[in-house]
Amino acid sequence: MDWKLLGLTFATIFLAEIGDKTQLAVFTLVAQHQKIMPIFIGASLALTSVSLIGALFGSVASKFVPTEYIQVVAGLLFVGMGIVILIRAFANIMV
Repeated sequence: MDWKLLGLTFATIFLAEIGDKTQLAVFTLVAQHQKIMPIFIGASLALTSVSLIGALFGSVASKFVPTEYIQVVAGLLFVGMGIVILIRAFANIMV
């Protein structure tokens, strides 16, 4: 087991998810239903499934596409999403 990589992955995903839509959805569901465990288990299974899909896709994609290209495309997608979010935010401020 590569513990350094495990720690890096945990820290990266943990920080990326704080205040994310998923966390807010879990917060809202628990507030509405007052049942922590089924919501925690459901959210955990969902996040695990999504992570598995990402890991499998990354494994397959890396066999056909150089890692540098994947990193560039991922970076461009994040920048693109950020620009869209900023445009929408400024559009709402101007209205």
